[in-house]
Parts: sequence; C-alpha cells; structure tokens
Amino acid sequence: MKKDTKIVHAGRNKKWTGQSVNVPVYHTSTIIHDTVEDLKFAIKNFKNNAMYYGRRGTPTHFAFREAMAELEGGHGCLVYPCGLAAINAALMSFLSTGDHLLMVDTVYGPTRVLCNTVLARMGIETTYYDPLIGGAIKNLIQDNTKVIFTESPGSVTMEIQDIPAISKIAHQRDIIVMLDNTWGNLICFEPYKHGVDISIQAATKYIVGHSDAMLGTITASEKYWDRLYDNSFYMGYTAAPDDINLAMRGIRTINARIKQHEESALKVATWLSGRDEVDLVLHPAFTDCPGHDIWKRDFNGSCGLFSFTLKQGDGKAITALLDNMNLFKMGFSWGGFESLAMSFYNLKGERTLNLWDNYGPLVRLHVGLEDADDLIEDLDQAFEYFNNAL
Repeated sequence: MKKDTKIVHAGRNKKWTGQSVNVPVYHTSTIIHDTVEDLKFAIKNFKNNAMYYGRRGTPTHFAFREAMAELEGGHGCLVYPCGLAAINAALMSFLSTGDHLLMVDTVYGPTRVLCNTVLARMGIETTYYDPLIGGAIKNLIQDNTKVIFTESPGSVTMEIQDIPAISKIAHQRDIIVMLDNTWGNLICFEPYKHGVDISIQAATKYIVGHSDAMLGTITASEKYWDRLYDNSFYMGYTAAPDDINLAMRGIRTINARIKQHEESALKVATWLSGRDEVDLVLHPAFTDCPGHDIWKRDFNGSCGLFSFTLKQGDGKAITALLDNMNLFKMGFSWGGFESLAMSFYNLKGERTLNLWDNYGPLVRLHVGLEDADDLIEDLDQAFEYFNNAL
C-alpha cells in the first residue's frame, strides 16, 4: 500500500475497533478477569496486547502503538506522557553507572540538561559530538560506550546528520543508535531504513498536530524491544487514553498536513532568503544548510520548522520584530496547525562545541497551515518595526 493508504488504515484492526471506524477510548484502570485461567492468560500474554492492567494498555493504546510501529517501522511502540519522558525512558533503559554516552551537540535543550544532571549524578559520562561528524565518530567511541544519540536535523541550527554512516560504525561495536525523529515525523524520515535501533518522537508535535495534547513515543527494533518494554513499565510510564485518541486522530491527516507545512515553509524561507536583514536561512532543503546533501539523499521531504539568522540586531530590535508579528505567535513547542516564532539570542548555553559566535541573532519559525502569503505579509510588516528599532 502507498503511504496515504497506510496512514488511513494503520491500527484499525477490527479487534481494537469493533464495529466502529475509530478505536473506542477506554477509560479504565482495572481489567476484570472472569476466571483464573483468564487471569493467567493475561499475565502470560500482556506483552502481546492482552488486557492485564490499565497501565499496561487497553485497545486504545494497542491500536495506536500498532499504527506507530507500522508507519515508522520497528518491532513495536510504547507511549509516554511527553516527548522528554520518552527520551528519558530510552536512555535510562539502556544506560547504567559507568557507561559512556555519545550525544549530538545540537540536541534538544532539555535532553542536554538531562545528561548533565540526572545521568551525570548516576555516574553516566556524556561526550558531545559535532553533528556533521559522520563516520569519524569512531574516534570518540570508548570501551564503555553504549549509546550514540542522534537528532537530525539538529535542534535550532538544523544540521543534518549522516545517520547511515554513524549506524554502520556503531553496529560494528554493538552500540545502540537512538534518534529523536520528531522533525522527521512519520513522513520525512524512515529511521529503520537508515540503521536506527530506537526512534523517539515528541508526538505532541506533528503526530497530534493540533496543540491540544502531550505525548511521547518510542519505536524499537526487535533486538531491543523486550528491554525497553520491561524498563519502561518498571519506571511506571504510561499515557492517558484521551491523549492517545487525539494522536490517533492526528495520524489520519499527517501526510496532508506535512505537505502543506512543507510547501508553505519553503515559500516563507525562500522569501526570507531575499531579505536584506537576513544572513542565513537554516532549512535542510537549502543548499547552504549544513548537511543539505545528506538530507537530499536520506529524507523524503521537509516540514514547517526552520531557522534563520540576522545580519545584525540587538535585544531591542529582536523584541520589536517578535512583538509585532500577528499571525506568528510566540510559544514553546511546534508542529501544530498554528505558526510560531521563537528567538534565541545566543547558543552559548546550548552548545559545547560550535557556539555560533560568528552569526547574528537567530530566529526559529514554525510555519503552520495559514496561507503562506499572509504569513509573508505578517513578517514583512514586523521587519519594519525591527528596522526602526536598530
């Protein structure tokens, strides 16, 4: 089946949906077992989607997990209350005291904080590496390296990593490759075709797609499934059925939405590249974005998130730019139907290696589902305030 057809039908097994088009939302903690034999069966088969206890899952959970595994790849999927919880569960499931972690230097900020605080306190050493390192990552591997964590594109600065090259080196040493695939969503990047062992998403973003629920997912290869499953439930991770229902709804339209996000973002980014105020547009589809050739080779497209740097501008001017945008709202997160704008005045607190000292202020945009011409008009008038404030 083609992707659009899979998206419509994934997770709609009749054993989950019954006579309904959509799987019902199960609100329950306790699962009743009529006989001792039924109880024993549930205890023995809960990993195979037998109803056992609410935290272990209901048909609401099972249908969504099945859909995610089918669409993203991997042996199975687990759900978490948010994306950061999924990242934490993945790392904590496969790292122990004395282990070494290779973490991409452009990783999502809270993941860096997790490494520098919780993991460090547990005696897990983290080394940050250049996102463009590719196969040269072999020079950073230690005898106790257990995980290489990737995020492509890089958070904020959008570098594309050579995941196949990194995976090839990692697997020669039996090292696990993890990927934060939130930007790649279910459409733009296929992790298991490129050597990833564990793929993580903040389903809060494009999977939910409407900024009304928080959710995280992990899909894993068969080799690592049992350990991920056991450790996640030892730590008590689960997610609410209503949030999962919203994510399942989001899946049905994700391909159509991503196409619109991509088209509009490319139009806005192209317009920005012609502005006198703009120095560099950091969009993977642009040839001067770091790792563009790898994006062109490995990705199926792009989405609505990208950044740009300005040639000049202080805090006053940046504030004037952001305060006077009307359609672009300021807020954390991204991936919903709405357009967002966030500014990072510098990256010194977010980087260990390349501090981006040679560039001006950076603005990150998420282009939503509004008309692209309206968004361009909004940015155009906001730049007037920016220039007046310089």
